Amino acid sequence: MPIDKTVLKNGVRVITKKMPHTRSVSMGVWVNVGARDETETESGLSHFIEHMIFKGTRRRSAYQIAKEFDAIGGHSNAFTTMENTCYHARVMDTHTETMVDILSDIFINSVFDPDEMDKERPVILQEIGMVEDSPDEYVHVLSGYNFWGEHPLGQSILGKPENIIRFDAGTLKSFFHRLYQPERILISAAGNLEHHFLVDLIKPAFEIIPSGKDFPRRLTPLDRSVVDFNHRDLEQMHICLSTKGLAITDPRRYVFSLLNTIAGGNMSSRLFQEVRERRGLAYSVYSFISSHVDTGMFGFYAGVDPKRARETILLVLDEIVKLKTEPVEESELKGAIEYTKGSLLLASESADNDMVRNAQNEMHFGGDVPLEEIIEKIEAVTADDIRELADELINPAKMTYTLLGPVDGEKEALEEILPMSNCN
Repeated sequence: MPIDKTVLKNGVRVITKKMPHTRSVSMGVWVNVGARDETETESGLSHFIEHMIFKGTRRRSAYQIAKEFDAIGGHSNAFTTMENTCYHARVMDTHTETMVDILSDIFINSVFDPDEMDKERPVILQEIGMVEDSPDEYVHVLSGYNFWGEHPLGQSILGKPENIIRFDAGTLKSFFHRLYQPERILISAAGNLEHHFLVDLIKPAFEIIPSGKDFPRRLTPLDRSVVDFNHRDLEQMHICLSTKGLAITDPRRYVFSLLNTIAGGNMSSRLFQEVRERRGLAYSVYSFISSHVDTGMFGFYAGVDPKRARETILLVLDEIVKLKTEPVEESELKGAIEYTKGSLLLASESADNDMVRNAQNEMHFGGDVPLEEIIEKIEAVTADDIRELADELINPAKMTYTLLGPVDGEKEALEEILPMSNCN
């Protein structure tokens, strides 16, 4: 089905995809504002606002918001990324009007009550603490800082504890009204709904949002190469290797996706098979992509016995360097293509996934990118494309190495293999 789009007179965009075979509607209010749009003293504001949106409006208390969603069997949530914030819900199609009313109310009329802020503040501090107590998650926070440095992309989305303690209602309101500009607001919905019916529901609330003025300019960070040892008494050594990646809109993003799948993106990938299946070095090992509008990161993670950290790093480097020097076999490339196609097509059967994909296409490309076009470009990727991109991105001497765990006992052995001129 086609994507329908309406732009309200103040610039708010509304896009929908009708999925008549479903009995649900998924809707998200997206804002092109995230952690990278915060200064150091503002770090954590976007995430704090995400929490407070559900904590009461001029019409509803926090309890009433939760109760009304539960009363219609709906699911609501929100998330913050480096570049976006999304408030979303999914309900049966017969409750679309109620869902729109609640989401509109919490987005337009949240009061940011100081008493509710004081209740939510320790919740966010506990969330920060949970990440720091989970080394397999925390190593990614450290790796992001090492790779992006003092640039906002190097900040934790959750923010700094000292900022969370200091923020007051006025700070949140000022940030919200200054950055949540209508031109940066996108409403995406997918499911069993009619476009004009949704627009008529949304227009009275969202069309009155006043246009904004200046928006902070997003500066592109420079590449960094760092070796960072973080000692902590743990059973495992958590290893994160990072190198430069591609921006979300880079024409080679399809090649990048397949490169990631082949390197460590699934159970038949090179890292999973060599590090886990053949050597038994790690339970968790994978590669990952972190892409933004203007830059990106290509990363590799493994959690291993500290005494085998040196061996694991050498093995990971050996496997990814092979992608630069040896062409990918036809059967391996075909498997990665089919895996990627399958993931896309299976995801397209979900209203939630379609709501997200359509929103991201609108924000990054200004409109719909049909699945057929994406699959065609994925199928056109060649082994030479994979090797050329790997050759451009992967250089062990210029990578960032982040290690979290009992590093003191293994530091000498690790220093022999790492580019210590980049030591942090």
